[in-house]
Amino acid sequence: MSIPNNIALLVEKISESMTNSKLIKLTLSNKRNKSDDLNNVFVKPVVIRDEMLLSFVYRHATRDVTKNLTLEETTEVLSSLLTEHFFNADLFTTEVDWLLLSNKRGNSKLLKKPASSTEIPLFSHDKIKRRLIQPEGNIYLRELGVLTADFKVKSDMQDKFKQINKYVEIIDGILKSVEKDDALSVVDMGSGKGYLTFALYDYLKSRQKGQLKVTGVEFRPDLVEKCNKIATDSGFDGLSFIKGTIEKAKLPGFDMLIALHACDTATDEAIFRGIKSKAPVIVCAPCCHKQIRKQLKPDNILKEITRHGILEERQAEMLTDTIRALILEAYGYKTRVFEFIATEHTPKNVLISGTSNNPTTKPNQAVLERVKLLKAQFGVEQHHLEKLLGI
Repeated sequence: MSIPNNIALLVEKISESMTNSKLIKLTLSNKRNKSDDLNNVFVKPVVIRDEMLLSFVYRHATRDVTKNLTLEETTEVLSSLLTEHFFNADLFTTEVDWLLLSNKRGNSKLLKKPASSTEIPLFSHDKIKRRLIQPEGNIYLRELGVLTADFKVKSDMQDKFKQINKYVEIIDGILKSVEKDDALSVVDMGSGKGYLTFALYDYLKSRQKGQLKVTGVEFRPDLVEKCNKIATDSGFDGLSFIKGTIEKAKLPGFDMLIALHACDTATDEAIFRGIKSKAPVIVCAPCCHKQIRKQLKPDNILKEITRHGILEERQAEMLTDTIRALILEAYGYKTRVFEFIATEHTPKNVLISGTSNNPTTKPNQAVLERVKLLKAQFGVEQHHLEKLLGI
């Protein structure tokens, strides 16, 4: 069977992404024959009895058929599906997305797009994950109570261990989108007990070629003292914790600012400090959205949403974080808003990231005008981040 070049190239990309564990999923669509009972095929990586396979779900009109294939079997099967059954294919990897478009004349094109997800694939059949943070010999996770004395994950800390690994995956994906010097300085505002701060340093330390400095900022002196002792015991020379608040802590120069679950306007204080320092990376997981909610007074049809308490709360959250993302955009940042932690663990699960290789101190007025129009729709006078920035 003669295989068109672009189809062969896509199959090659699938093989590469599977081999290096970058494959998230593949979707085949747009039937060549409209009368064909097969509507779509969905493909994802799985591990079954310690063997890495690709799980094909054949979506028919009235039934689904699942087949688990080896990488060698996959090449022939995909080539057949794309030349005989489907015109289009969407390949999602942690590094880049590929879109194959074909037509009845035998023409095709393969488009390369930025990765729409940095999520590292989870092999759900046996619930096997690619762990970036390992429990074996992990002193800080033992001292923080995540592991037992013999470095096993405690039964009641399984969710915490999963959250730690998920967090590191996300941050790694965010960092890939910016240009970095050999040296890297990270500030974690409101580091708390330090679970995520330690994990991030541990992960970056093994991958950072130049000097690495991570500073945790925490108001409670007992936690600062405890975390500094654990950092020393772990041999983490570039990790330290200082006492301070998001608003007033004296910070070293930094490339990345992180603020997780900073309550209400504390998130705005963190973003403000990141913007004013022209940090290439700003990452926040907001918690509470009281400041905007108190102002919501739409005089249009939107008042139908805000008259219900629970819907008003959710609308306030969306509006607050939308404005935060827009303001970051106004200062030259590429923004993303996405799920950080699954909703079964916490309802406060949104992460806002802003990345820029050239942040500015002068905002884009066109973007600020969009913020102004958005506030007008809900009767909001001022977002706290605007006040901090003097907008």
